[in-house]
Amino acid sequence: MGSIMFGLTRIKSYEKGLLFDHGDFARLLEPGRYRLWSKLWSRTRRRIDVVSTLTTKFEHTILDILVKNSELARALTLVELADHERALVWKDRRLAYILGPGRHAFWNEPYDIEVETFDTGMLRFEHPKLEAIVSFAGSSKWLTGVNVDEHEDALLIKDGKIIETLGKGRHVFWSNAGRVTWKAIDRREQVADVAGQEIITKDKVTLRVNLLVAYQVIDSMKAVTVVSDHAQALYREAQLMLRAAVGTRTLDALLADKESVSGEVRNALASRADDFGVAIKSVGLKDIILPGEMKTILNQVIEAEKSAQANLIRRREETAAARSQANTAKLLAENPTLARMKELEQLAEILSGTRSTFVFGNGDLSDQIRTLVAGAPDVKT
Repeated sequence: MGSIMFGLTRIKSYEKGLLFDHGDFARLLEPGRYRLWSKLWSRTRRRIDVVSTLTTKFEHTILDILVKNSELARALTLVELADHERALVWKDRRLAYILGPGRHAFWNEPYDIEVETFDTGMLRFEHPKLEAIVSFAGSSKWLTGVNVDEHEDALLIKDGKIIETLGKGRHVFWSNAGRVTWKAIDRREQVADVAGQEIITKDKVTLRVNLLVAYQVIDSMKAVTVVSDHAQALYREAQLMLRAAVGTRTLDALLADKESVSGEVRNALASRADDFGVAIKSVGLKDIILPGEMKTILNQVIEAEKSAQANLIRRREETAAARSQANTAKLLAENPTLARMKELEQLAEILSGTRSTFVFGNGDLSDQIRTLVAGAPDVKT
């Protein structure tokens, strides 16, 4: 007769015991003291696996077999999830787990366990405690999201198809529920600086023109679906419209009226941009750059024009001065008294600054003044 071996196992208040007999699960043991015995020569082996219920989630290599035991099943909360399902597990009203497909088990005590199940076919995830959930460690494995600013639209794309336009705010979706992406569209006014391109005017002058275009996206769906890149499409169209407008004008006409070119480009561009959801706010010619030799020629022309204008002004002034002198001479000839006063003014100018004293005798004052003026160089002071 073989010897007998006794074993003592103590299960604490926050633990459970799993009794196995011959490798098969026998029953669930509650907290307490358990004594097992077996014959050393016997191949029969009985063992107790002690697990802590403080580790809320119960995991075991033969979980699928264990949960078939009704006693153990009553001590657990079982969560069965299909491929299209996800679950949130709350422990004492705090998020503890986000679950994917499969069988999951949680001890009913010592915590209060709540389970919420979701269908990922709905794609969008909405919840009163959304901020807490997306901040949960590991949530990025199951959830993905986008924050849309007030000045943006975001187009939600699933498996290559646009299914929704998202407004401002946070939007959260289930991951692994198809290929989900999004494209953000800025609805603020933008400015495109159309860099200089060489254009030939109607009179065969090659020049470079820079253009500024202010625009705004007004239809996000068109901006994404009609063209692959609305900004690039607008840039390309602006170049073509500018080339067409400049090519029908001579250099002089272009320099004289740049606004008409801007207006023509804007009208043509607005019609085309509307096709892909963009509104044109303004168009302006920023720079007109001429080749070096053309700059020299243009400067010479401007210099000649300015010189001619200066000569014309000078001749006009000389003519006006001569006309004024003729009018003065005529007036003096017709008015002897005025002529004498003019002579006295001239005499005063001649004698200004001197200390000479002149005594005039009887006779004609004018004759004496003429004699005095004629002899003025001999006057000594």
